[in-house]
Amino acid sequence: MANIIAILLGLIALILAFIGFIPLLGWLNWFIILIAGAGAVFGLMSEKNGGRNFCLLVMAICALRLWIGGGII
Repeated sequence: MANIIAILLGLIALILAFIGFIPLLGWLNWFIILIAGAGAVFGLMSEKNGGRNFCLLVMAICALRLWIGGGII
């Protein structure tokens, strides 16, 4: 059950990440990293690794976007 919650939170974060790629909305990625982090915590409580790995991938994508934009843009 925790793996399903992790995947759902990862999907929500991924959908919001597409919005965060729009110029001047990069600050949204800070919020997305928190959502994906919560999903990764749920993924840690699961026996399977799929949800956790998916959330970590979404977090990495958002962190890369933040790094390219200087943390804000």
